[in-house]
Amino acid sequence: MDGQGPGDEESEEYRLVVSKTFRSEDEGYEFYNEYAKVKGFSIRKEEVKYLPGTHTRFRRLYTCFKEGYRTLANFEKPEPKKTPKALTRCGCRARLEIELSAATGEWFVKNFEDKHNHPLAKEGQSAYLFSHRRMTDGQKADVVGYGIGGLRTHKIMDVMEHQAGGPDKVGFISRDLYNFVAEYKKKKIEGRDAEYMLNYMASQKDMDADFFYRHDTDSEGHLTNIFWADAQSRLDYDAFGGVLIFDSTYRVNRYNLPFVPFVGVNHHRSTTVFACAVLSDETTSSYVWLLETFLMAMRQKHPRSLITDGDYAMARAIFVVMPDAFHRLCSWHIEQNMIKHLRKEKLKDFRQFIYMRMEVDEFERRWAEYRQKHRVSEKDSWFNRMYDLREKWSAAYTKGGYFLRMRSNQRSESLNSGLHNHLDRHMSMVDLLEHSQYYKSRIRRNEEELDAKASQSVPFTKISDHPLLKSAARIYTPVMFKMVKEQIMKSDEWEIGEVTQQDAFGFSCIVASTWGNHDVTCVFRETLMESVCCHCRKMQREEIHCAHVFRVLKHLGFRDIPRCCIAVRWTMQAKAGLEPEGNNSRHVWSEQMDRYRELRNKANTFLFKASMSIQESHRVMEFFNTISLDDDENDENAEAGENDVNTASRTFGPLPAYFSGANQAFTGKVLDPIPIKPKGAPSKKRPKAFHERFRPAD
Repeated sequence: MDGQGPGDEESEEYRLVVSKTFRSEDEGYEFYNEYAKVKGFSIRKEEVKYLPGTHTRFRRLYTCFKEGYRTLANFEKPEPKKTPKALTRCGCRARLEIELSAATGEWFVKNFEDKHNHPLAKEGQSAYLFSHRRMTDGQKADVVGYGIGGLRTHKIMDVMEHQAGGPDKVGFISRDLYNFVAEYKKKKIEGRDAEYMLNYMASQKDMDADFFYRHDTDSEGHLTNIFWADAQSRLDYDAFGGVLIFDSTYRVNRYNLPFVPFVGVNHHRSTTVFACAVLSDETTSSYVWLLETFLMAMRQKHPRSLITDGDYAMARAIFVVMPDAFHRLCSWHIEQNMIKHLRKEKLKDFRQFIYMRMEVDEFERRWAEYRQKHRVSEKDSWFNRMYDLREKWSAAYTKGGYFLRMRSNQRSESLNSGLHNHLDRHMSMVDLLEHSQYYKSRIRRNEEELDAKASQSVPFTKISDHPLLKSAARIYTPVMFKMVKEQIMKSDEWEIGEVTQQDAFGFSCIVASTWGNHDVTCVFRETLMESVCCHCRKMQREEIHCAHVFRVLKHLGFRDIPRCCIAVRWTMQAKAGLEPEGNNSRHVWSEQMDRYRELRNKANTFLFKASMSIQESHRVMEFFNTISLDDDENDENAEAGENDVNTASRTFGPLPAYFSGANQAFTGKVLDPIPIKPKGAPSKKRPKAFHERFRPAD
């Protein structure tokens, strides 16, 4: 044992250190690092010596991080491009040297010097010094999980500091976290973004025959367009695809390519995702490819109606591919665009054309009066374009369309906005895929929760309520029951007028009130009602019957809503028999990560219970200290086949198909997309919202 001992006041501590033995080199490092943390300094690994002619280490030196000096060459560099790092070394001689005993196989302290020539860090500051900053594998797994869950990196730091009990307890700083996240993402794709994404698609197709994807490339092999829809999305479209909503507003990827989600509304009036795509541009030809691919995926089932923004190329593509669909422009975008062109009373008066129900003749009359009242010039291009497009946005022209009470593409916008909050323009296609999959799973989880609640409960009705209302409570989903209830309650405001027998199987009657009259026609087959139709066409627009029909049902003495009056898409039977057969799991985890997650979930419960008792807490800590997880033992286990993942290939997150280098399902060669570069110098201004650059289609 070399070196000089300290004074008498520190002799006990000194003797404690020099008498230590360690089972491994790493255990010696951990001991000295923990000692340094308590004292207030950081350490470095320095020289290591090997037994002659072998790779076996027998001596290791650990020093204070302020050992030595910065080389003279660093001070003689002419005008360095970057500001040099702050000086930290001051020739400190504090150190711990350990050596392997050939007799016992243990490491012992050969040299220990605890004198420093610099001030030590204050209590609470040691946690920020370099050797005390280290992310554990468990923390890395949590970081990856939080990222997949949609948390931005700075939010992850907040969560982990809170869980650890403070920033000095978490074990790393935000820069360490950002470095890990960047390295993890870089390691995932390694410049093969398109290849990994297509490998994921091909692997999903192998696992599930109903998974659909299609891609396109340019003449040089660069990915241009890609479309995908899993089995559940295709089934959802089969059940709820009457109204299709999509836009290409957001470009949330490093290539600046438009991301296009296709969405609709399910039986709970919640958003559901039918498909997703990324396009190379927003030309008519790209949209034609997109819509043709969509119909290919959905077995040529056309939507009855579409709601989109006012993109001209998109409108042209819809006319070419889906000519029979009722195309409506998003009223929210129309409203925002009006704000740019109209002011005060002029703006207020224009809103009547969007929202007020009127006949077409009345619209034309009011339009002419508006032009005259506000002196709109015949050369006003915006006003003229809006008139040319009136059949796609005016309530007078769209009132009979099948839109299920939707006027805008806000469902698509909200999905895009959610993605945009957790992605940035520097992220890869794989990141976009991963986050879009997460949001899709969150939407489906919400649907499952609503299904569970609806299947185990019935909306409240009073004992005195009409039997038709109680029947509706048993039939419709809770949110739709509220809408049907409104019509049943309103039916009392109407009276049965003239009843005309058409033939032996049907009749029509006039339902009247102070608001006017409505014709309701009923058709029977023997004693069963086969159909009922009101000329207000609410059923055709929203797939729920109007108050006029419910007034007739009450008049006829119905206690249950007839089957012909029920749209299955608003009931819990909407997806009956449409369960996907393939594997629809969002993530595939390694066996090691499955074990970790199971252990963690189980441990959380028992650790919280143990923390309530000081004695139990000590007992648990002692148990943890007895667990031996040295790297040497792990390596031996890996060689014996006991570990499915060794240290070099350790994973911290899901193991989807595109991470696998050994089993590539996609065998083609596709290059990454070519980034779209905006013209001119990069703008320092904020990106414009869509309504600020909205131009209605001609």
